[in-house]
Amino acid sequence: MSFDHRKYRRFEVPNKPDRQWPNNRIDRAPRWCAVDLRDGNQALVKPMSPAQKQRMFDLLVKVGCKEIEIGFPSASQPDFDFCRKLIEEKRIPDDVTIQVLTQARPELIERSFEALKGARRAIVHVYNSTSVVQREQVFAMDKEGIKQIAITGARLVKEEAAKYPDTEWVFQYSPESFTGTETDYAIEVIDAVNAVWQPKNGQEVIINLPATVEMSSPNVFADQVERVCEGVQQREHITICLHTHNDRGCAVAAAELGVMAGADRIEGTLMGNGERTGNMDLITMAMNLYSQGVDPELNFENMAEIREVVESCTDIATHPRHPYVGELVFTAFSGSHQDAIRKCLVRRQDGDIWNVAYLPIDPHDLGRRYEEVVRINSQSGKGGVAHVLERDYNIDLPRWLQQEFSRLVQKAAEDQGGEIDSLTIRRLFDEHYLAVPEGWQLENYDLHRGDSGVSARVVAGGREFSGVAQGVLEAVVQAVSAQSGAAIEIGEYNEFAVEGGTHASALACIRADIDGRSFSAASLGEDTSSAMLQALLSVVGQFEQAARQAA
Repeated sequence: MSFDHRKYRRFEVPNKPDRQWPNNRIDRAPRWCAVDLRDGNQALVKPMSPAQKQRMFDLLVKVGCKEIEIGFPSASQPDFDFCRKLIEEKRIPDDVTIQVLTQARPELIERSFEALKGARRAIVHVYNSTSVVQREQVFAMDKEGIKQIAITGARLVKEEAAKYPDTEWVFQYSPESFTGTETDYAIEVIDAVNAVWQPKNGQEVIINLPATVEMSSPNVFADQVERVCEGVQQREHITICLHTHNDRGCAVAAAELGVMAGADRIEGTLMGNGERTGNMDLITMAMNLYSQGVDPELNFENMAEIREVVESCTDIATHPRHPYVGELVFTAFSGSHQDAIRKCLVRRQDGDIWNVAYLPIDPHDLGRRYEEVVRINSQSGKGGVAHVLERDYNIDLPRWLQQEFSRLVQKAAEDQGGEIDSLTIRRLFDEHYLAVPEGWQLENYDLHRGDSGVSARVVAGGREFSGVAQGVLEAVVQAVSAQSGAAIEIGEYNEFAVEGGTHASALACIRADIDGRSFSAASLGEDTSSAMLQALLSVVGQFEQAARQAA
């Protein structure tokens, strides 16, 4: 049996009955650090070219990232060269700090500082693995030996920084594979590193807690983070950072709960590109904050451009359901969803707090159009079809005609086997309701109100119809019935003013029973009278056509 759950064991949950993070809320954005150019780049089958790296760097600056990890210059010549290019060509804005990663090895630390020579401000991120599996199976070292690697690395970083006094240095340390490390031991190693760097004396220090492999549910990770925040020495003088991976599909949730647990800073990539199943998605977490009324301090208002640049630089297509970014994330095909969205949008006024069914944020905020929200296929209902006509053509249908027309659209979608676009919906409406049967085009009419009621004279197709009744519609029905010999009974009638987007100013919709059969028509006219008269003539013309075909 190859699929055997017994080869795995349950992750040990910290015993922390005093946890406080579940009662906390995120009320401001964390510090963000984008690692697209390091973690994201090393995950690509084909790493970025220098031009692609520059384009990605410029995008990260544009969306507001103030800290950007640009590579691993001690391990890669292209990364070293890119770091030098940014510094020597003065491509780093004054309010942006670059970051580089290095293992805690003397020659790699020295090379990292060479790459950063001349930078105004830079973060040197040093790490070593501390987890049980790394200690026992990879390095074959005990806890003290692993801690000494971290201490030695911290000393080397401090010594190298002293050689470049013109740069403002920030030191960052990661107990790599933190999630697989005993939390108390991780705290011991962190304290040993800080004993070298002495953040309480003014050295800026970032302690990064990486979920190098996501091994537990997000709440357990939050317990680990809270435990470090409570137990580490010099806490008030250091920045706690998180770097979550997505092996269990919970990287964003883990980061959010980790911030609730006390973390100050988050590392991630645009759209979550990274090793294995990926990194924490900066866009998703930032937009999650935005949807809760918290300023994420990152700007994604031009999401189409962001997606295009990321796809171009990574050669990875965006899933259509990717949160906030995908083509279909704001799109509703379901009829009940479409109807709810339409009703909410109709009621919404400028300045209202956003509260629209099925749309957690306003798509316009990301440069998306409402045209993309409601799209029609065989699963769509009357609300969606009505929304498209109203949105694109300013045609507002009565409920009975919404129901009737939506069945026609659904049938067309089923026959076609896919999505029905706006132009097709309008063509179907024109063909089935606005088209005037031959010989029934309204040519002229006179309407007069007198003591005996309304007298109507209507000319259509060279024929003249005259009648008198209490109302205009009744008078015309009487006139047409008398001449055609058909028994006409109006079942539904509605008229609407039409606003912009069409040459007509009125829409009339009629459903009539004629000799026991039901016919529906609509008409766009210059005024309500002409629209009403044409709609009535059209249903009679439909009846006449049906009679000829039956004969």
